[in-house]
Amino acid sequence: MRLSLYITAAPEQETAFRAWQFAHAAVQAGHSLGRIFFAGAGVQHGQALAVSGRDEVSLTERWQLLQKQVHALPGATAQNGELVLCVTAALRHGILDADNAQRWEKSALSVAPGFIISGLGQLAEAQLSADRLIHFPA
Repeated sequence: MRLSLYITAAPEQETAFRAWQFAHAAVQAGHSLGRIFFAGAGVQHGQALAVSGRDEVSLTERWQLLQKQVHALPGATAQNGELVLCVTAALRHGILDADNAQRWEKSALSVAPGFIISGLGQLAEAQLSADRLIHFPA
């Protein structure tokens, strides 16, 4: 089964950890993991400047590792495990890639490696290309 995820839960919420657990288990069970779209407070998963406490789980790092595992699978495409941050929410949360930093005349980049910033069209495409789009709300 081809799955895509829509995550609006912030990294510190239990739902966010459950989203990662679900994605990890789905890949381990042999399901195809498509695009993972983060919106609302969920874009904080892609914040490169956030630091987890030493006794806390870094979901950013776990998503990055899962993406690498998915890309290494036979037949994987660029969209498999793609980590997409909603552009509007990312800007509101101070998450910038090179294009947006230049556009808004900011000097710092804060998007974590492996994450990209894009629009809601990516969410629509994820839904159309998957058998199931699963939402993990705040």
